[in-house]
Amino acid sequence: MSDDKIIIRPDGDLPARALVLQPDVKEQRRGAPAPVEDDPEAVRSMRARLDEGMALTGALGLDVAEGLVVPVARMRPSTLLGSGKVDEIKAKLEAAPVDLVVMNRPLTPIQQRNLEKAWNVKVIDRIWLILEIFADRARTREGRLQVELARLGYQRSRLVRSWTHLERQRGGRGFLAGPGETQIETDRRIIDDKMARLKLQLAEVVRTRELHRKKRREVPYPVVALVGYTNAGKSTLFNRVTGASVMAKDMLFATLDPTMRALDLPSGRRVILSDTVGFVSELPTGLIAAFRATLEEVREAALIIHVRDIADPDTGAQRRDVLHVLGELGMGHRLADDVLEFRNKLDMLEGEARERVLNEAARAEDAVAGSALSGEGLDRLFAAIDARLAIGDELAHFDVPHADGQALAWLYEHGEVAERADDEAVAHVAVRLKPQDLSRFHARWPHLSAPVSPT
Repeated sequence: MSDDKIIIRPDGDLPARALVLQPDVKEQRRGAPAPVEDDPEAVRSMRARLDEGMALTGALGLDVAEGLVVPVARMRPSTLLGSGKVDEIKAKLEAAPVDLVVMNRPLTPIQQRNLEKAWNVKVIDRIWLILEIFADRARTREGRLQVELARLGYQRSRLVRSWTHLERQRGGRGFLAGPGETQIETDRRIIDDKMARLKLQLAEVVRTRELHRKKRREVPYPVVALVGYTNAGKSTLFNRVTGASVMAKDMLFATLDPTMRALDLPSGRRVILSDTVGFVSELPTGLIAAFRATLEEVREAALIIHVRDIADPDTGAQRRDVLHVLGELGMGHRLADDVLEFRNKLDMLEGEARERVLNEAARAEDAVAGSALSGEGLDRLFAAIDARLAIGDELAHFDVPHADGQALAWLYEHGEVAERADDEAVAHVAVRLKPQDLSRFHARWPHLSAPVSPT
């Protein structure tokens, strides 16, 4: 993989112009998995795939000259496309030159190399495109390390394309290059060394994050993680309810690094809300692995809020892709009980479409419809979060002397005070607590009685 920049044209300051191609592979479509049973619309159209590819290209700062769906009857190992389509696109490029071609699907190194030779233009695939976006947006040290690790892994697989002199051998002494070592072996060794160093640095960062996590467990506020397809409105919701200023734009992958803020629900319960990277269809496997540490916040969350862009025609397919990534993260067993859907962007729907979404959410036990932008439905979302987090709580009654203010403050901090009545010397409180918190309170203040009933 070349290291030269692709955002700016070689001859000036204007953005590079790109042609985006969406292969429509007939044989692959016939073997595609059926949509999930409860969502018959979870099949993404080729036009929707192309639109997403063009949006990803634009998100990198490239100027999209045109987007085309290209029929492919049978995939060719050498070029993916048939020879006729290769020639047809070559003629188009000669008539209207662009700076690069974006193929909105993974390409093998051989396919990438052969297409560049045939078209005499730089060709990148979907994986490289997403890697470039992540590299451009990552801000934390961990994010940058993870992206670089994923890029090196991709680059290593592309060495066959990067070098045209692989048959040439180089001599050397000692550790620099063994006798007869080929250039590709040398480059692979250099990349392996870089990846090993990055993994050590990343391990140190992950250890630091784990220390932070342990500290948060000592202050047992439940973590509520926002997940969803990229551009579904997670950061807008996060900013709306926490007053934060996370970047929130109508742009794919506006947020890459996780952000966490404390949030007090109307019930008085305090939670930690986590905004995470957006998911996308066909997310490169290397990126899923690289960002596994970042998404640990999701894996350890007490509740996951799946933010869906319910106004997007592709919302069913986006839902399927998000659940698929969560499954790849080892969270498939939690999807039924620990995921609450927020069907966002209700403000963009009108008439029957709006009523249908509201009625479906009202009938569902695991969904709330609303708008992060206008604030509609957030009261229902907060109530649903409270109800989910309250499952398993126990209602305990305490008679706490006013002189024992520390115990009373602890109850307010760790539980949800449902009732309180004060007389001259004592506060009579009913508090919903997790069983482990109730045990901690008994251990710390054993002299305070606590009749318990399930909530």
